[in-house]
Amino acid sequence: MASDRDIKIIVCGDVKGQFKSLFNRVTSINKKNGPFEMLLCVGEFFAASESAKTEWEDCVRGNINVPLSTFILGANETEYGRYYSSGKEGELCRNITYLGKKGLFSAGSGLKIAYLSGQEQHNEIGSTGGGSAGTGGDSQGLGFAAKDVTNLLDTITQSTVSNGVDILLTSQWPSGVSNYTKSPVGLEESNKLDSRAIAQLALALKPRYHFAGSKGIYFERHPYRNHKILAETAQHVTRFIGLADYGNSSKYKAMYAFTVTPMVHICAADLYKQPEDVTECPYHLDNNILEAGGKTKKSGEAVQFFYDTSERGGDARHRKKRPVEGEAGWVAKKRPQATGPCWFCLGGKEVENHLVVSVGETTYLALAKGGLVSDHVMILPIEHHQSITQCPEEVLEEINKYKLSLVKYFKAKDQGVLFFERNYKTQHLQIQAVPYPMSKHSSVKDAITNYADSKDIQLDELPKYTSLKQVVQPGAPYFYLELDTEDKFLHRIRKAFPLQFGREVAASPSLLNMEERADWKACAQSKQKETDLSLLFKKAFQPFDFNYS
Repeated sequence: MASDRDIKIIVCGDVKGQFKSLFNRVTSINKKNGPFEMLLCVGEFFAASESAKTEWEDCVRGNINVPLSTFILGANETEYGRYYSSGKEGELCRNITYLGKKGLFSAGSGLKIAYLSGQEQHNEIGSTGGGSAGTGGDSQGLGFAAKDVTNLLDTITQSTVSNGVDILLTSQWPSGVSNYTKSPVGLEESNKLDSRAIAQLALALKPRYHFAGSKGIYFERHPYRNHKILAETAQHVTRFIGLADYGNSSKYKAMYAFTVTPMVHICAADLYKQPEDVTECPYHLDNNILEAGGKTKKSGEAVQFFYDTSERGGDARHRKKRPVEGEAGWVAKKRPQATGPCWFCLGGKEVENHLVVSVGETTYLALAKGGLVSDHVMILPIEHHQSITQCPEEVLEEINKYKLSLVKYFKAKDQGVLFFERNYKTQHLQIQAVPYPMSKHSSVKDAITNYADSKDIQLDELPKYTSLKQVVQPGAPYFYLELDTEDKFLHRIRKAFPLQFGREVAASPSLLNMEERADWKACAQSKQKETDLSLLFKKAFQPFDFNYS
């Protein structure tokens, strides 16, 4: 429902001197869908072409109508610095205002807009990576350094008028913004241009909206949460929108019109609502940025600005590439080892090879010993890894490939499938995959939660885009269940836990209705029978096996 406190805003990517076309377009949008309060521009506003210079002169003279109050960021390139009145914020011509290098702008009705101009710069001390080449990074340059970020945070946190930030404007994109979500075509190739310092700024400010430009592509990310799920009180989400160049030939979206109610006028219950497609925060605390910006963290002291969503190891995008065999610096990778005999390390003498039905590069598929049904299988890592939370990314990627293949396989048989893992009194990761009748598909979620309730076991439902590694520390015991409906459930094991719980859920009357088979030992079969079932499954599964595609 519309509110009298709503503000309608248009945001545009790099204008690059196309002033006449832009303002004609804004006039049309304003007449059709307005009235809009303002136009915000990220990326490069000016350009070096003769037509751009002429059109700017027409703006200054008033020959081009600027229909809305327009706020722009500073130059990314030195040659455009001359347009910015010696770097001081203020009105450049009627209705066009340069916000400044960095700061907090309070707009109408309490809207708070934080901004940081330019590209991240390098210097010899405290280089933070990313950004265009250049010198300095000091307060006099066009770009910014880590110190500018921490100074901006100081300014905002000391402000008596700021109870949070509605909008963050940057020309450069934050490093890692595509983590935990699907990336648009062309994003990976341009990630080297991203800013680690802006990622830390967004992590600290938690803006409701973050707009950036300068990449030439459009990317509206899934909203991400600003708290740790199941561990911290809920906070509002952030929506990142990267805008393309205005008038680009690829027809990528360059303008974004939306309505926003300033957060100071929103009740907590509405502000903290979590949309269905929310993901984890894509950024991780980077102490190198803090140190480069002049902030240090003493032992036991809370971080002043940045709340810590870090996972051990940080953002893989910034790790040094590991040399491969034959290159200088290559050393043999130490393989994880079992502490004793392991029935599931492929190649070990304990493994029962006749149960193996498919082998990938890092994982394999095997028929479950004493399975609930004839096509009850397990996904297992080839090397020794104890749980999902302790697996490297390449293993997790292949586990997901097997899951997708099994979903397709069982769907072709008019069946659904549930996957579960128990990291408790085990030493090798085992993901059980148990099919159930498709007639139960619409009620499977209720069947699982109701059974758990009957056993006084708390199953927390995880949001759609949250992975287990994001919410469980490595080594912590847990039970995890995932459905082909993308519903996911977690039980944090803090005391005794029934070892057959996963099988009990699947065997319950509401699903397979075979409670007598809940214990695998009661379902033992001869080795010949197991071999025959393995061969049958292997043949039936092969058309769906990604290893054969």
